[in-house]
Amino acid sequence: MSEPKARWDAGGVRALRKHMRLSQDALAEELGTRQQTISEWETGQYRPRGASARLLSIIAERAGFEYGTPPDRRRLAAEHRRAERRLS
Repeated sequence: MSEPKARWDAGGVRALRKHMRLSQDALAEELGTRQQTISEWETGQYRPRGASARLLSIIAERAGFEYGTPPDRRRLAAEHRRAERRLS
């Protein structure tokens, strides 16, 4: 059974980049693309698709970014992870 594909939009790309504390240049380097491409995704001019969308999903998963979850759930999940780290 295949996993559902994330549909990356401008807000999702920007949120991932900010979650990772990267500039557009740094994210572009991670993805092997141009800074202009990241800018176009973040302004909604284009959407990531194909291999770029899949790579964003992989990077998001490795960074602990929960794409597609409502902001409140994302915030609660982040708070939960921080609390777990403090306890360990």
